[in-house]
Amino acid sequence: MRRALLPIALLLAGGAQADSSLPPSPLAYTQLPDADQEAQAKALMETLRCLVCQGQSIADSDADMAGEMRALVRQRIAAGERPAQVRKWLMERYGDYVTYDPPLSWATVPLWLTPLVLLGLGVLIARRLFRRRMA
Repeated sequence: MRRALLPIALLLAGGAQADSSLPPSPLAYTQLPDADQEAQAKALMETLRCLVCQGQSIADSDADMAGEMRALVRQRIAAGERPAQVRKWLMERYGDYVTYDPPLSWATVPLWLTPLVLLGLGVLIARRLFRRRMA
């Protein structure tokens, strides 16, 4: 009986809240006063993946984690770091998954080779199907 009630209780409990009740970081939604620095930060934020949403960049996501990452990017750019340095720091901190363009390494080789292998298989399958129809 308890096992039957558990799924119902979980459904009634509602979804887990991914966002915290803490106020957002000051630079999460505030642009930098220097327009050039803000442009650099914005361009970098477009290339970084939200670790909560995973399908959105941190520039587009409303998740608290994305806000914190935007604030970190803006703080470091305002402190004089180059976007490449900030990107490297974030990749060291959160892993290669944080970027939409992971560097080529032994860990990411499957990400780079899988599309080529699938394309090759598609060409082979199409070629065999066309040969059968011609014969």
